[in-house]
Amino acid sequence: MEHGWDFAFLLEQRDFILRGLMGTLRLAATCVVAGVVLGLLFASAQLSRFAPLRLLGVAYVEFFRNIPVLVQIFWCYFTLPILTGMQPNAFSAAAVAISLYAGAYLAEIFRSGIQSIERGQWEAARAIGFGHLALMRWVVLPQAVRAVVPPLTNQVMEIVKTTTVASTIAYGEILYSAKVLSDQEFRPIESYTAVGIFFIVTLTFVSLLSSWLERRLRRHV
Repeated sequence: MEHGWDFAFLLEQRDFILRGLMGTLRLAATCVVAGVVLGLLFASAQLSRFAPLRLLGVAYVEFFRNIPVLVQIFWCYFTLPILTGMQPNAFSAAAVAISLYAGAYLAEIFRSGIQSIERGQWEAARAIGFGHLALMRWVVLPQAVRAVVPPLTNQVMEIVKTTTVASTIAYGEILYSAKVLSDQEFRPIESYTAVGIFFIVTLTFVSLLSSWLERRLRRHV
């Protein structure tokens, strides 16, 4: 049976689709920023000389990295209200769950990047009077950033794709919008094809931006 492709209804529903696109971009941006902050904090904790901080950093990474993100979203949206009496909205539940999940992976990326810097550079910086913050700011992090750009890009792309699981709690992102239109218009092929095209375009842009950043950083070595 041949399928008659027809994307015209997408133009008619462009306002609804645009809300879904913005919902995805808003959730992805929130989770990337929060994940990077959490990753840096817990990477630093794992590298701390203070044993309880190291234990906290390792516990965070192992806990959130080993629970499927869908389970974390369901826990935040359905279980947390039972325990606290407060019902988070769909965006908040998805943002918290995905950010915690992403932060665990980003912490490992940042930790490996920081540890890739030769110990001799740390010792040399301390020998000329650098404190810990100055050492990180001027010696370690600029070099670590160059080392982590490729894996960081991959993880950012994963975060963007992971936002689709928010559709399971009826958050208005692009996949949820496509499902609604598919049910209304009886056009699942066109609806989900449009979602695929959106992610191809978006993640290609992220990849090109990463390549540009790598070239810029390489020129400043």
